[in-house]
Amino acid sequence: MTTDAVTQDVATKYQRLIRSTQAENRIPALSVAIHRADRPLWTMQVGSSGTDRPLDAETQFRLGSVTKTFTAVLVMQCRDDGLLDLDDPIGDHVDVGQHSGLTIRRLISHTSGIQREPHGDVWDTLQAPDLDGLLADLEWTERVLPAGRRYHYSNLAVALLGYLVGVKRNSTWASVLQDRILTPLGLATVTVQPTGAAAVGYLVDAYSDSARAEEPVDTVAVAPAAQLWGAPRDLAKWAAFLADPATVDPDGAVLSKASVEEMRWPLTVTDEHLWAAGFGLGLLLQPQGDRVMHVGHDGAMPGFLAGVYGRLGGDAPGALGVAVLGSSGTAGAIVELPHKLLNLVVEADPAEIKPWVIADPVPADYRSILGRWWIEGSEVVLSWKDGTLQMRVAEDAAGRPPSVFAPIEGETDILRTVSGREAGERLRLTRDHTGAVIEMNHATYRLTRTQATFG
Repeated sequence: MTTDAVTQDVATKYQRLIRSTQAENRIPALSVAIHRADRPLWTMQVGSSGTDRPLDAETQFRLGSVTKTFTAVLVMQCRDDGLLDLDDPIGDHVDVGQHSGLTIRRLISHTSGIQREPHGDVWDTLQAPDLDGLLADLEWTERVLPAGRRYHYSNLAVALLGYLVGVKRNSTWASVLQDRILTPLGLATVTVQPTGAAAVGYLVDAYSDSARAEEPVDTVAVAPAAQLWGAPRDLAKWAAFLADPATVDPDGAVLSKASVEEMRWPLTVTDEHLWAAGFGLGLLLQPQGDRVMHVGHDGAMPGFLAGVYGRLGGDAPGALGVAVLGSSGTAGAIVELPHKLLNLVVEADPAEIKPWVIADPVPADYRSILGRWWIEGSEVVLSWKDGTLQMRVAEDAAGRPPSVFAPIEGETDILRTVSGREAGERLRLTRDHTGAVIEMNHATYRLTRTQATFG
């Protein structure tokens, strides 16, 4: 365990939360890592690996469905490289029989309606099909809901996406994963098969303190959905990448910031009655209130549970990610702990406050824009921040992101809204004979210096 990453007082708070979770929920081995840009990595382990090798920061745990986040990034890489479009039917690229009409977007967001598992009693027999068997059995698999009807979790859908990635790269899912994610990000402990550093997974008895070891399950062709193993330090870095790719991967070697942001946009809720979680392109989204979001995934396999999440919004430090891995298949507290830890990190050890510094002057073309305007009867404020023109509604809470504009190449007085309210829409400037901006038009709505009727 390392404690030099934070003050002793903060480390004690982390330790007590982790120790109480392990003890109260009877978890044979619990391993945690906290990654953030402004502190060294912080790790902690409690319990025993179940092997002759002591439990330490390098001990591997089964990641289960956290694997899906890696497969989703591989799909996005294919899209960004022009190998496919998310709205393509998967049958345009691989032969999946009767399911050829399902789009890649529906499959990656669990809205395709395809059944949860491959044909057969996979989780009863613990015998997963190989690729040939999985594809041959597609004629027996059902589309249990109409495409787009609702969220319906499917390991089969992600298995098909892993197959797609391998075909488009003329390789295998495992090889593409190694070459295009694990090696570039230095995630050395993440492997498809367990190493000699792997912990034993357990079923802990409900009515005594005994536990039975679970036999490792090879998911074979369903590997893109659930096969990976890893240690928390690498998974916390992965969570930080999902939250803040520009910091973890500044060159965009794995995926651009824009594409990761696209993955985080909610496409569906996971429960129609309780909007407590959403799902984007392969990522679970857990709102925390006050414009704070935890993004990542949980994982479950026989004997193991995992929670890997990064934090967005609020006063979170840059590249904040947490991984919690445990060797119990029944302790639901394992997947609750990442969220408790992320909240505790911000509360107990907030990011340093950066001093304000003088910036470069506002470009002459935009000086006359700054200040208060009116649109649809509402007051908005135009300002120049971080080298960009920005607009926010005057009454908006301080934490709500502004609209941010960028000039369109070749257009003197037309800008594009690159983020925030009305993203994608144009802002058109109208100037008087002196060159001063006297009126603007945003997504066809007029902006004036004083309140004005629509007419």
